[in-house]
Amino acid sequence: MSNYKKEGELTHLGALYHRYMDQVYGVCLKYLKDTEEAKDHTLAIFEEMIPKLQKHEVTYFKGWLYQVAKNHCLMHLRAGKKFAKTEADVSFMQSEEEPHLNGVLEKEQNFKLLDFCLGQLDKEQRQAVELFYLQQKCYKDIAEATGLDWNKVRSYIQNGRRNLKTCMETNTLKSASL
Repeated sequence: MSNYKKEGELTHLGALYHRYMDQVYGVCLKYLKDTEEAKDHTLAIFEEMIPKLQKHEVTYFKGWLYQVAKNHCLMHLRAGKKFAKTEADVSFMQSEEEPHLNGVLEKEQNFKLLDFCLGQLDKEQRQAVELFYLQQKCYKDIAEATGLDWNKVRSYIQNGRRNLKTCMETNTLKSASL
């Protein structure tokens, strides 16, 4: 690499790159999962590293080259995701005849169900769950505010969450079957 830096001859850089070409190809194959695409990007990485080597001082070429190859492949994959095409399901599109309030109505029903299920919890569980989830208090603050032991607070929150989930699932199934 020092010969390339001194003379600027690509043959020196090509000989160095040739030593690690299999590693670069392996990295490309690992991320791109296509042999032909991996071959193309192995060559593209050589072209990409020429200006990068002129800008950066590289002390450990093998590790640096691995990172360049990995970043190159990840950037290629990200660029492909930006333009991924999917078929649109027209049944989900809004039409003039049928405004989409389903999501709003469903959220409203979930809030009512949550309120109902919170009322079904034991006093301590309800208090701990409300302080933790609705008021964003930590276990320590809840323990201080309620005078309960830290482990009791943790237990009330875990049991309350489990009981809430059970109540929500049970009552959702009942309302769906009606």
